Amino acid sequence: MKLTRLQDKWKAGETGLNGWCSIPSTVSAEIMSLAGFDSITIDLQHGLVDYQTALGMLQAIGASGVTPIARVPWNEPGIIMKLLDAGALGIICPMVNTAQNAADFVGAMRYAPEGFRSSGPTRAAIVHGGNYHHEANDTLVSFAMVETKQAFSNLDEIAATDGLTGIYIGPSDLSVSMGYNPGLDRTEAEMDDMFGTILASCKAHGLKCGIHCGSADYAKSAFERGFDFATLASDVRLFSAGINAAISQMK
Repeated sequence: MKLTRLQDKWKAGETGLNGWCSIPSTVSAEIMSLAGFDSITIDLQHGLVDYQTALGMLQAIGASGVTPIARVPWNEPGIIMKLLDAGALGIICPMVNTAQNAADFVGAMRYAPEGFRSSGPTRAAIVHGGNYHHEANDTLVSFAMVETKQAFSNLDEIAATDGLTGIYIGPSDLSVSMGYNPGLDRTEAEMDDMFGTILASCKAHGLKCGIHCGSADYAKSAFERGFDFATLASDVRLFSAGINAAISQMK
């Protein structure tokens, strides 16, 4: 199957650096995909992107060879299957709070008999090859987001879900759930301990562990700590930071 740069790096024992697209633009998606990331995630939850725009962004990303991923708005089978059929090779699913939530998510990702995904990979079969149906279950990346106190309390049950690729930490929502203000790159000892516990659970269950980072330094420290996957900010944050730096320099 094509566009498996992320999966290939994992097979080689390496980490995966993920880019994040919240801007609904094929141009910005193309620029992000050429920047050197191993995967690019199109954000349909908090990003400003709808399905039709995401389709165009997947087309723009495809030319670069990076692995295309989408974060869905919710754990809903229809949008999960539709984005996979459009060519996404991974799904990040928000607010997975229980083992049943995780099982439902994985079921929507996988063809029978391992799941209940409907067969009809319209664009996916074109861009990923004629053997897509038989390779999809073993190739697609499924990240369940642990981002609430409830999810953390059910961590090991979620991590034990058959067919799940990994857990992706949503630092801001998880911190809010614990009574802190929102934000990335957490420094509170309690949050740091929770991240360590999630990482350890993933390692124990043979899963990949990912985290959303606001800065390169924090992403580097995540990799040094043992995380397999880290997102560096987002197109919005990087664009804003670049503009602000240039304007500050001018002033």
